[in-house]
Amino acid sequence: MGVATIPEDRLERLTPVAHHVAELVNMVLNPQAAYVGTSAFAHKAGLHVSAIVKRPDAYEHVPPDSVGNGTRFVVSELAGKSTLTLKAKELGLALDGPQLNDLVDTLKRMEHEGYHFEVADASLELLMRRATGWEQSWFEVESFRVITDDDHPSATSRRATTEATIKVHVGGERLIATAEGNGPVNALDTALRTAIGDRYPALAHVHLTDYKVRVLDTAKGTGAVTRVLVDSTNGDRTWTTIGVSENIIEASWQALFDSLVYGLLHAAVEE
Repeated sequence: MGVATIPEDRLERLTPVAHHVAELVNMVLNPQAAYVGTSAFAHKAGLHVSAIVKRPDAYEHVPPDSVGNGTRFVVSELAGKSTLTLKAKELGLALDGPQLNDLVDTLKRMEHEGYHFEVADASLELLMRRATGWEQSWFEVESFRVITDDDHPSATSRRATTEATIKVHVGGERLIATAEGNGPVNALDTALRTAIGDRYPALAHVHLTDYKVRVLDTAKGTGAVTRVLVDSTNGDRTWTTIGVSENIIEASWQALFDSLVYGLLHAAVEE
């Protein structure tokens, strides 16, 4: 509009500053926000994505890096191999032909089961890394258990307590931790952090910012498949992970597990 505001050489700080302010005031930045939102420069569908490579200025009104953001290729079961190849290149992954074919088949199967990777980039990245043979080596979960007690179910002021116990292996050592929380997700999160937090200080910076549950088949009532989305941040970046199961605690654990692994992955990369 012709109004001078931020000096041009500082404009590239716009996105990181916007995310930092949102973190300070404990608000989730709107992913649809112009310029700074995670979806501001997001693209999906095969032909569209192929065209982006040839002529990005035909689809993006400013270069994403000029405002500190980046192009994001969104992947769904409708995406072609070209989209996955571009996504792999964006992540610095080398996927050969057979790996790419297996990944396409896996994506289609999982989307049919209820996964929705368009909104869970972090889970998608971990899935793509696993397709190349990568496996996280920070910890191995042996088992977990969640118990909820309601001591006075008929009382008007009753208070249910949730306790989680988790058994994990770290560097050949078996660790067991128990923690209470205000729900199963919080209890599991606290128990896992209690078990491995001393080994991985980076987890102290990873925080859950949002938790969303959606029932996928309402006709099945309480036996329906549930999709859980977990939004997390480490103060510098935000990410979303997904879990799907008929058991809401299992779906929540999948999303929580991916969230913490993703946080550790990028903490290691940035070091």
